Amino acid sequence: MPTRPAVPATLPATLMAGLLVLAGCGGASGDDGGPDAGSSTSSGAFPVTVSTAFGDVTVEEEPTRVVALGWSDAETSLALGVQPVGVSDWLAVGGDGLGDWVEEGYDEAPEIIETLEPSYEAIAALEPDLILDTRSPATQERYDLLSAIAPTIGQPEGVDPYLTTWQQQLEMVGRALGRSDEAADLATQVEQAFTDAAAEHPEFAGTEVAVGAYSSEGFGAYVRGDARVEFMEDLGFRNKTAIDDLSTGGFFVPVSDEQLDLLDAELTVVFPIFVEASEFTSDPLWQSLPWVQGGHAVVLDDVTVLNAFSSASAPGLLYALETVVPMFAESLD
Repeated sequence: MPTRPAVPATLPATLMAGLLVLAGCGGASGDDGGPDAGSSTSSGAFPVTVSTAFGDVTVEEEPTRVVALGWSDAETSLALGVQPVGVSDWLAVGGDGLGDWVEEGYDEAPEIIETLEPSYEAIAALEPDLILDTRSPATQERYDLLSAIAPTIGQPEGVDPYLTTWQQQLEMVGRALGRSDEAADLATQVEQAFTDAAAEHPEFAGTEVAVGAYSSEGFGAYVRGDARVEFMEDLGFRNKTAIDDLSTGGFFVPVSDEQLDLLDAELTVVFPIFVEASEFTSDPLWQSLPWVQGGHAVVLDDVTVLNAFSSASAPGLLYALETVVPMFAESLD
């Protein structure tokens, strides 16, 4: 990353590990966002009921003042034609909290709400009639405080914090907004984009990949269930078994300098968090690694590309497919 990390510099250090593995992070639940993620509705039909980890939530009327707090909830809402009045900027892009890959914009800038410690007073002052929090810390306390303000859509039942898949997020947000048809169309578009990219690059099929990150804590490797690994698997890659074997829960495993062989794969994808990419790419140890010297390591050091890859949203995935797939193909060529 040439300019700044993909996470807010103001976030507490205790969040480092969570952000290292976040994702928008999806897939660990094994739920692909199908019918079990909530009740089926048609666009524009109200009231609607959405099943969540905190119980069924009924939205009586079409919401007009939406607060989107969860990771990528705002851009998902925008993609479906609804402009939130309050949002959280999980990727610290600044401004209105939208990355450059988001084509839609706001007619009026929303109120920016802190991610992990939101001001419930500020949220209440916006007088929302719906709160989206589909990918977040997902604590009971957070949900109780939010639902006391307005109907709140948390993560799906059986899904751990931050592990809501982009499919589940899109379906739940679409249902709550009365835009299920639009959500289904967008999901089809994203799925077709993955199918087309995989078909154009048959060399991806079965190729071993290691996805890692570097922060001030050192290296880490992502395991199956993380959204970035899911991204690679949807292209046909397979995550390195030795990494998955070390998982004891969560989304990643720490990798010491002595364990860097864990990141040795037919394709290695690494990106920086909270640091400049040069902090590890200029290190003689990194430069001496055989797979780095062999050209098999792709460093995602462009902030927009990295953020889109990390967004785990439908708009972000479409942008990431256009930008990172050529990098992967070139590395394998």
